[in-house]
Amino acid sequence: MRRTFILFCFMIFCCVSVSLAVEEVENYSLTLNYTPDEMIEFYRPEHGKPLALNMFYPEGYDPSNSYACIIFFFGGGWSGGSTAQFYAQAKYMASRGLVAISAQYRTSKSHNAIPRQCVEDGKTAIRYVRQHAEALGIDPNKIIVSGGSAGGHVAATTVMCPEIDADPDSPVSCVANAMILLNPVYDNGPGGYGYARVKNYWEEISPMHNIRAGLPPAVVFFGTKDRYVPVDTIRAFQEKMTEVGNRCETHIYEGAQHGFFNINGDHGGRKKFEDVLTKADAFLVQEGFLSGENHVSEWTEKSIQRLKEK
Repeated sequence: MRRTFILFCFMIFCCVSVSLAVEEVENYSLTLNYTPDEMIEFYRPEHGKPLALNMFYPEGYDPSNSYACIIFFFGGGWSGGSTAQFYAQAKYMASRGLVAISAQYRTSKSHNAIPRQCVEDGKTAIRYVRQHAEALGIDPNKIIVSGGSAGGHVAATTVMCPEIDADPDSPVSCVANAMILLNPVYDNGPGGYGYARVKNYWEEISPMHNIRAGLPPAVVFFGTKDRYVPVDTIRAFQEKMTEVGNRCETHIYEGAQHGFFNINGDHGGRKKFEDVLTKADAFLVQEGFLSGENHVSEWTEKSIQRLKEK
């Protein structure tokens, strides 16, 4: 009888544990069902479809004002991907008073593009925003660039790699005022990510090999179980940035895998999504792009309830 009772208790415990585990990894829509407020074409390549900026505006948006702006670049190994990856993050940043943008760029699947062209498009997007800042209600001196994986690489290279540029003589700067990088690709040299695809110009496109003093502040998020970039590379980047006097704040998540910052999927989830947004928000407050307290948890809860009501 006693053994039967113990077995019954164990089975109850296992059921509760499984229930909690399911709740913990509950899968939400990547976009939280948010869509852009507007799409603005910013570049017509010689071949293929035009590229657009997917715009998210703050409540009460007035283009006569001057808002800080954040531009996201999606991941996908320079091969594919979608601007939808950062719709949720963009919507949150808009709720905090920023003009938020999820930008397109050419990939090998969409335009038969090479990595060099991905970087060129990133710079073109930033230049467009800065050049049209007054019409868009954006402060040209408060532009933040962000992205994940290959998109993190595009974001970093727009700031760090001056040799790759489709319009090097432009009087409009493509250098953002701050960087938020999510499991970025840093090292494209021999042994680094994508070397075979960029070997003819790897020194020009590798952020790790273009660190210099005077770069804008950066905050970086990375997982120890990332299968594309070793955590040692992230730590080495942090050390080199600090050595030359740049601000670089790195957050390493134990056990987290590639793409952990997304709210959907096996590698992400609400807890990590909220934690990354909270730390990114704090970084932007410290750097003067935002003010006041974050409302990440409350915003996410309302967004999830909105999903359930549909």
